[in-house]
Amino acid sequence: MTGTSQAAADSQAAGSVAAEAGEGRGGRRRRRGVLLAAAAVAAAGAGAGAAVAVTGPFAGAGHRGGGAAAGGYPAGLSAVTRRPLLESQTRVNATLGYAGSYQVSGQGGGTITWLPAAGRVIRRGQVLYRVDNGTPVFLLYGRVPAWRALSEGLRGADVRQLNRALVALGYATSSQLDPSSEYFSAGTAYALEDLQAHLGLPRTGTVPLGQAVFLPSAIRVTTVTARLGGAAAGTVLAATSARRVVTIALDAAQQSEVTAGDKVSVILPAGQATPGVVASVGKVATSGASPTVTVTVRLAHPKVAGTLDQVPVTVSITTASVRNALAVPVNALIARASGGYAVEEVTAGGRHHLVPVSLGLFDDADGLVQVSGPGLAAGQRIVVPAS
Repeated sequence: MTGTSQAAADSQAAGSVAAEAGEGRGGRRRRRGVLLAAAAVAAAGAGAGAAVAVTGPFAGAGHRGGGAAAGGYPAGLSAVTRRPLLESQTRVNATLGYAGSYQVSGQGGGTITWLPAAGRVIRRGQVLYRVDNGTPVFLLYGRVPAWRALSEGLRGADVRQLNRALVALGYATSSQLDPSSEYFSAGTAYALEDLQAHLGLPRTGTVPLGQAVFLPSAIRVTTVTARLGGAAAGTVLAATSARRVVTIALDAAQQSEVTAGDKVSVILPAGQATPGVVASVGKVATSGASPTVTVTVRLAHPKVAGTLDQVPVTVSITTASVRNALAVPVNALIARASGGYAVEEVTAGGRHHLVPVSLGLFDDADGLVQVSGPGLAAGQRIVVPAS
């Protein structure tokens, strides 16, 4: 093959590298393709034989295998390593706060005599506020709001919530009271009397409307709307859940790059990084000139965030990872004119030969690529272009 036809073939091989590297989510592989193709085209003009590569100082006596080291280009040595790899990371602005938004309304009447302070966390079975002579209004977990008085003989989803709460609080066992039952039984009444006694209420075994408030989870009080001495009617207080969450308004064009389960690193205002995971990715984008979707992140160690609320943070989203990969520098890859890829190994005796490899995950941040193939092992020395 003439030098001109060989250069054309090598240029075509470089193009195939760019095309394959261009596949993938969000165009990340296109950047890898530019790096690989640039190395290939540089070598094409040098008339490399069986492979396209930036070659090194191993020409002359002692070279074996007809690899990339015959062209006289400055090169150095690196090594095949075994290590974790992270694919391209997306860095976005976000807000650290608390999940959910709830309102507690007064339904039982009376005069408010005690209110919680903003920031207080109230859990199942605890007092939300007090009326008249200190009578407590307490919290139970459930998604169906209280809408009627509850007493023996009734059935419904609100009764099931009450049964589940009484068992969860330890006032009955599941053998004494079925937590999935929608029936207000004598067992329900007995357990309820114990709860009422614990809270200092009369042991009636019934729940008047307004004595209990059902919400999906524990709450964190954000705003106290009512005032002491006022009527227990309308909104008494506003709250969020007690669960920490990071919320991202993600550019809708990046939606396909992020999936639930992706690992993230959240950079807090003081610069501290803490791990998390993508909990959900919105499916419906906002309207407007720059549509976004809502992405929520769950912190692995919520206590690290302290009491920070509605503060800006930065999130780095890892879209893929490999825990234990064989890796080489991206610029060590050789696009073979016959197709596929290789790296040029240098043995302990100074012999050079090509080792075919298959490509896996690209780590953009560290400039590494996962490789696999027969004859490939950690510790092998390979040729890379000199820096």
